Amino acid sequence: MTTTVTATWSASVGALWDEALANLQRNTVTAADGSTYIRAGAGYADPWTRDAALNSWGAANVVRPGDARSTLLRVCETLPDGQTVIAQDDQWWDQIAWVLGAYDHSMWSGDRVFLRQVLEIGSASLAILDRDRFRPAWGLYAGPALMQDGISGLPTPPASSDEPTSFVLDYPDAQEIMSLSTNALYFRALRLLALAAAALGEDATEYERRSADLAAAINAHLRDGEGRYGYFVHGSGRSRGALDPHREAAGLALAVVFGIAESPASAVLASMDRRAAGVVNVGPHFPDRYSDERPGRHNVMCWPMVMGLVGLAEAVADDGDVHRTMDDFSRLVAASGGRFDEVYHPASGVADGGWQCGFRWPSEPDQTWSATSYIRLVLEGLLGARASLDEVTFAPAALPEGGVLEITGIPWRASTIDIVVRATPDGAPLDRTATVPADATGSVRCELTVPAVAVPTAAAPALPPRAEA
Repeated sequence: MTTTVTATWSASVGALWDEALANLQRNTVTAADGSTYIRAGAGYADPWTRDAALNSWGAANVVRPGDARSTLLRVCETLPDGQTVIAQDDQWWDQIAWVLGAYDHSMWSGDRVFLRQVLEIGSASLAILDRDRFRPAWGLYAGPALMQDGISGLPTPPASSDEPTSFVLDYPDAQEIMSLSTNALYFRALRLLALAAAALGEDATEYERRSADLAAAINAHLRDGEGRYGYFVHGSGRSRGALDPHREAAGLALAVVFGIAESPASAVLASMDRRAAGVVNVGPHFPDRYSDERPGRHNVMCWPMVMGLVGLAEAVADDGDVHRTMDDFSRLVAASGGRFDEVYHPASGVADGGWQCGFRWPSEPDQTWSATSYIRLVLEGLLGARASLDEVTFAPAALPEGGVLEITGIPWRASTIDIVVRATPDGAPLDRTATVPADATGSVRCELTVPAVAVPTAAAPALPPRAEA
């Protein structure tokens, strides 16, 4: 059964949903052995660990669960001692994101056997990362940020103004920074390993303690004297121990979504760098290399994957700006002919790969995590869906005044769920949450009411017919 989305205040909400599902289908491919997996995008033939995790979390796990599972297992490997771990490749800093996607899969599927694999693979992988990447002096994990495999995502230092190579780990001090987004991923992974252990009847105490300690370390070292979150702490070089003051949108969003932020969510969200086309990856410009005329690929550029995380954070915080972010998302996709591309220009909103190593890079077409970030934004953000072994709950975000959101055909174990959410006038009674048990069968319908919020009046454009890659 196809899942459909209709929003009375904007036709683009449903149109983007349909295109996001089509993108995910196009990027689900068959391997030589007959198995299916979700590739990173039209320009990237294989899945990477971070893509596999993010494409699964709250997106493919719901609408293409079998493909999500095979993709998650495809980015694991077996060590000589027989242990299965997350793939030990050269992009180790955010590999722990796998736990987020895999745990989420076990919740939507109800598969306790897979949950046991999540605990075993996650624990074995974490032991390697603890040995190699944990820095006790700060209580944080070293490594670049979630989105920053390119050196254009880091200021100087640890980068250099001449940028001789693009790969972030070619710059030794980049390996020792302790970034907000990456440590937020570790925090969440520790919390989920605690939940997995408890669900399987094992002792979760150590994971619970360590997640609490990591949250405390993030708030101690990654905020400035006024309570604002910076980008990373330098772990080596002449700047060792200093907090970089740039704003990393993905890290700020995850700090809100995962409940790490001790500063008010409104202040955390307001600190992001937002340009004409939407929230940008890291701001402001790194002035020794980039500018409005030559924005850096991983610096002041609009990455839809990150914008989806920002919208999720806004929805979790019940911040009406989620609808502004969704409109920004719509404009970007419309600018590329109805296609979810990889990167967009912060001023013009056209697909543009940004500058790095002295030249402008391409923006790859049909980027899967751009599409799945939108799917997650609708399901976990706008609709507030949260799955557990025993039930799925819905707690939708506030909607534009007079707005009605209808989502039909949400797959849930042996049932499908249809939900209608209506915005109500001030003072009207609310019925804001719904729960569907794991043993539900057949068709289930839920009707909910949420507060109304004012949103910007500029409507998102209708999507044109999709431009082929």
